[in-house]
Amino acid sequence: MAKSSSLNVRVVEGRALPAKDVSGSSDPYCIVKVDDEVVARHDDVIGKISLSREAIAADPRGIDSWINLSPVDPDAEVQGEICLAVQMLEDVRGRCLRCHVLQARDLAPRDITGTSDPFARVFWGSQSLETSTIKKTRFPHWDEVLELREMPGSSSPLRVELWDWDMVGRNDFLGMVEFSPQVLQQNPPNGWFRLLPFPGAEEDSGGSLGALRLKVRLTEDRILPSWYYQPLRELLMESVLGPAEEDAASPLAVLEELTSGDCRQELATKLVKLFLGQGLTGPFLDYLTQREVARTTDPNTLFRSNSLASKSMEQFMKLVGMPYLHEVLRPLINRIFEEKKYMELDPCKMDLGRTRRISFKGASSEEHVREASLGLLTGYLEPIVDAIVGSVGRCPPAMRLAFKQLRQRVEERFPQAEHKDVKYLAISGFLFLRFFAPAILTPKLFDLQDQHADPQTSRSLLLLAKAVQSLGNLGQQLGQGKELWMAPLHPFLLQSISRVRDFLDQLVDVDGKEDVGGPARALVPPSVTIREGYLLKRKEEPSGLATCFAFKKHYFWLSGETLSYSKSPEWQMRSSILVSHIRAVERVDEGAFQLPNVLQVVTQDGTGALHTTYLQCKNVNELNQWLSALRKASAPNPNKLATCHPGAFRSAHWTCCLQAERSAAGCSRTHSAVTLGDWSDPLDPDAETQMVYRQLLLGRDQLRVKFLEDSNMDTTPEADTEKGSSATEGACPDALARQRETAARLLEVLADLDQAHEEFQQQEQGKVAPGPLRP
Repeated sequence: MAKSSSLNVRVVEGRALPAKDVSGSSDPYCIVKVDDEVVARHDDVIGKISLSREAIAADPRGIDSWINLSPVDPDAEVQGEICLAVQMLEDVRGRCLRCHVLQARDLAPRDITGTSDPFARVFWGSQSLETSTIKKTRFPHWDEVLELREMPGSSSPLRVELWDWDMVGRNDFLGMVEFSPQVLQQNPPNGWFRLLPFPGAEEDSGGSLGALRLKVRLTEDRILPSWYYQPLRELLMESVLGPAEEDAASPLAVLEELTSGDCRQELATKLVKLFLGQGLTGPFLDYLTQREVARTTDPNTLFRSNSLASKSMEQFMKLVGMPYLHEVLRPLINRIFEEKKYMELDPCKMDLGRTRRISFKGASSEEHVREASLGLLTGYLEPIVDAIVGSVGRCPPAMRLAFKQLRQRVEERFPQAEHKDVKYLAISGFLFLRFFAPAILTPKLFDLQDQHADPQTSRSLLLLAKAVQSLGNLGQQLGQGKELWMAPLHPFLLQSISRVRDFLDQLVDVDGKEDVGGPARALVPPSVTIREGYLLKRKEEPSGLATCFAFKKHYFWLSGETLSYSKSPEWQMRSSILVSHIRAVERVDEGAFQLPNVLQVVTQDGTGALHTTYLQCKNVNELNQWLSALRKASAPNPNKLATCHPGAFRSAHWTCCLQAERSAAGCSRTHSAVTLGDWSDPLDPDAETQMVYRQLLLGRDQLRVKFLEDSNMDTTPEADTEKGSSATEGACPDALARQRETAARLLEVLADLDQAHEEFQQQEQGKVAPGPLRP
């Protein structure tokens, strides 16, 4: 059994932040740090907010409030663990404490190289001893025994402190552990212990450092072995393969009724991934679509709500279509960010001071600003529209088949001539309003840019996103509402509507009876390039060359099949690493080669031997993107490594843990299931089904009341007529029997999962002996 925890942190806004720049302002950003994950920064620190797990978990709804920033004390910013073995000995001279300081791991980087020079200091009563100092590592290996004699007086606690040695200035604190006299006597420490800061109350700045409004929610769950979830998965699969009529006993129907807002979006993501892994995304989306169109009477409201159908299609596009989105929009988004043109059509927001630079006559007038802005906007809109309508062949087949299915259901529901545009609006509502327009508005959220736009560029993106929205609405709302200042763009938009219709017709003109979106690895063909660009690659055996000469520049291509590279993009001779051979993709400590932004790709050949390829990226954003792409591409691989070395094997030892064997086991955990927030996170059907189970628990009483409490009643047509307010009113006896059977099976599955969770919890608490539980 595994434990799954997800922490949702939303930094809403800040206020009253102090100035750090000479301009009298600041350029604030936030770093979210969880447990021992640290991001090294050298910018000015304004302050911090620390929240304990207990404080976050105290309310299931999470935290949503303004919290004052507190000062940052370097002695309190600790991370990592230390391995100790302590013995209490007695001889003729009295008691002796023997502290075996073995090693530490994941220590905070205190030096500019991204490493530390750690040593340990042991205190017992008035006695203290120190270990040797190990240079340039976050994974020191001391293996030293320190013995301290007990002095007369009362018993004392044992405290072990870790410090970073500095040649100039004072040493930097790395963390500490402390054990009471009772613990030393009854259960002497032996194992790994998390380092803690110096004890002391958090200083309250009284709001002088400003405050942040945070929304934080912690979700924790136990993930059972896979076979426990199989019955629930089978029920969900059956529900989408059957008829899609309004069935209140359907698990999906119950889920939709019980979730709303953020929960519904999370549920949609989990369900899409679950059915994606089962190869049933097509039936799943079609099932939801049929339910949605069946209960929609006004075609103008079709898919306009945040229903499960709308959210599921939206998440499906993001999971399947991100490479397509990047291919279509990235060149234009890059151009907008580089050119930083001033564009404005709203008279209330115009900066007439800019007209002297825009107008040839130097006159300040709204007309000049409007004309210049209109020319710039159409200059950007034309290539955007060209890129979109010309992208039919690049749109993933899975998306095209989903849209074809969607259009067919809408045409069946609204066949009247007056509703001829509904079949277009249903598709464009997703593709333009929920995909292209949001990506143009906030490119960073769709990985189209590394940073958010500056205010001027952000305004330009907003105007372009509004125009793309109007295209998605087929121009039906042009000239309406409060934004009449967009009128100068209307002629261009109206001329583009016919091109959009033709594009949507071509998009759904696709053959194939295959399922919409099979297993994840089949969504992107192996030959499709996921990421490419220049990286520095370390030679296999540098033969004593200096580190900077050991890394050579190559051009890399990553597909679902290979990671290949050559001297340049035009070079025909390529070397390749099979993606199926990748066993780990991890960061490398800066101290390993005295270089930043290095990652390692650990592969395994046919004989079982491991090989490591070291790659250096030009900045941390590129590093994160390559880590994400490589981990996503290798996500289905078996036999992933649980640990690896964050250092390198140099001078006959590992720089991270100083072990002398090249084949020594790794000293740091790997992150095989992490993709750094990428939309296409690896599929985890057990975790996804566990979340569905939690949501269904909320509807268990509702199911029982609506169906099982009626199970002993007469099911004749006369009896059904007399129920009046029953949830099953109007249904035939056969339908009632099927609904009750489905509800009973669902409740039985939930009961089995409840029992399995309870048995595992009892094992953890030691109330029952560990052993195999019934599948």
